[in-house]
Amino acid sequence: MIPVFICPHARAQDAQFLPELDTYVQLNQDMRVWLQMKGTREAGVPPQPEIGPSFDYFVKSLPQLIPNSIVDLDQGESRLLILSIGYRYLPAASGAPGTNRMEPVATFQFPLKGGFLVWDRNRFDLDWKGGEYEWRYRNRFQVERGFALGSHRITPYASVEPFYESKYRGWSSTDLYAGFRLPVGKIVVFNTYYEHENNTGKPPNQQVNAAGLAVNLFFSAH
Repeated sequence: MIPVFICPHARAQDAQFLPELDTYVQLNQDMRVWLQMKGTREAGVPPQPEIGPSFDYFVKSLPQLIPNSIVDLDQGESRLLILSIGYRYLPAASGAPGTNRMEPVATFQFPLKGGFLVWDRNRFDLDWKGGEYEWRYRNRFQVERGFALGSHRITPYASVEPFYESKYRGWSSTDLYAGFRLPVGKIVVFNTYYEHENNTGKPPNQQVNAAGLAVNLFFSAH
């Protein structure tokens, strides 16, 4: 059961914009590395920069997820399971110590009838900051469906992501997303989305709206 928190006394905040650049390099059929640079906000934390690399391992291919007539730049979208490990650095303002984060991730993908795809991403944020350690578990469940757009495809999606935080010893917030991915050319995919977060970690409850634009670049080393 996914906990979605609703509170009539929540405090609203101004809308925010979150830019992102992800650069992927496919090493072989089953492995890739990528570098992420983004503005992030999560679990009630104000927007902050985040940068670091990740390594992905594709466990099993499911060719039926992508029609043969469609060129898909993201090879991870045709895999049943993706295992990832990443490192992120989140600098802090005013000379405070930054956050060092390890990100183990497991993403399962399942095709449904009608061309729909669901995926379930299980991610841990293991944070060290100023000699202190905290962790967060986040489970993002997404439904999407691709539509042919020439030799590529546009993919609308909707998802929900609850957060469990060790410092609160409970589910502290829930994020809702709606957006679409659009490939442009041979290496670029635009991912634009709307995000709504309801944070209940500490009073007063906070409602935050954000618009995001991620530019994904895909290259091959083989």
